[in-house]
Amino acid sequence: MRVFCLYRPNSETERSVIELNTELKRRMNVELELISMDTVEGDNLARVYEVMQFPAVMALDSRGIVQKSWTDGSLPLINELSYYLQLV
Repeated sequence: MRVFCLYRPNSETERSVIELNTELKRRMNVELELISMDTVEGDNLARVYEVMQFPAVMALDSRGIVQKSWTDGSLPLINELSYYLQLV
């Protein structure tokens, strides 16, 4: 399982992404993979998975198939992410 967050650095949402990751580390000792939209990888992932709003959190299985996504520009709650992060 791969769980990552596509986000835009230096945006109004960057702080909430970092705070979510900090809280995940504190509570569960895991972190989201943070991928900047300013990178080639971020741009490619957004195109492949048709993500238009950021931040976007996605959980993919080992074959790259989306198991769950939060792509409406809002971040999921920690308890929503916990299942997918346990499978990492």
